[in-house]
Amino acid sequence: MLELLSSPLMVRALIVAVLVGLTAPVVGTYLVQRRLTLLGDGIGHIALTGVALGWLAANAAQATNRDAWAVPGAIIASVVGALLIEWMRNRGNSSADVALALVFYGGIAGGVILIGIAGGTTSNLTSYLFGSISTVTEIDVWLTGLLSIIILGIGLGLRPALFVLCQDEEHARASGLPTVFLSALIAVTAALTVSVAMRVVGALLVSALMIIPVAISHMVTRSFRSTMHLAMLIGVVVATSGLITTYYQPWSPGATIVLYAVSLYLLVAIFRPVILGLLGKQYRARR
Repeated sequence: MLELLSSPLMVRALIVAVLVGLTAPVVGTYLVQRRLTLLGDGIGHIALTGVALGWLAANAAQATNRDAWAVPGAIIASVVGALLIEWMRNRGNSSADVALALVFYGGIAGGVILIGIAGGTTSNLTSYLFGSISTVTEIDVWLTGLLSIIILGIGLGLRPALFVLCQDEEHARASGLPTVFLSALIAVTAALTVSVAMRVVGALLVSALMIIPVAISHMVTRSFRSTMHLAMLIGVVVATSGLITTYYQPWSPGATIVLYAVSLYLLVAIFRPVILGLLGKQYRARR
């Protein structure tokens, strides 16, 4: 462990992993409640187009480090894609599923074509697809920290209003809440989360880190608040555990993190009656 912490590269990656583990389940809690669990996948695909656009912008600026332009490009493309999905859901004739499908296919196709135009190959997208420790820079840490503050500020600070929206949109509208704005805010927050997590988890797997910790937490908790808080803890544990594992094994960080999350889900599902029994005893003892 001391050897791991002596590596500046791993320290940066661990900081980003902790931030990703905290923020992704916050957004995922709202997506699960709104039955939009595939939104993260759709945004992840269009983020690849943003990466390629960042490369094109770097070429135009004659920048030597094109990867430094990739995340800002992904942020812009993800936010635009998220807002487009919301627009199609609310005003278009397409259903949410069709809107997501369009983003899925258009996003990844656009990324592959544009990265070729920018002078790269599909192999250059691999680190963004599945995550890569070696791509985490000091700038990424600061950018991730800033975006995480924004995400947590929205997800935790506006939780009462967002909870009402996710539970019953009609009731939220009747209560005077700006439902269109709040729905767009959830989508934008999901887009920022995808951009935050691309370096460690990868665009194709970030949705799993949003959803699986929430699904695990939902099996053993009693309230929306406790579900979110436990999911945040689980997100941090699986993200850091997966990242530490890849320091000693030549595995993909994103895939390892997701496999840990899936394994934990299966364990909790199997032992759920025992866990609920223990929690029930503690609850009765407190009363």
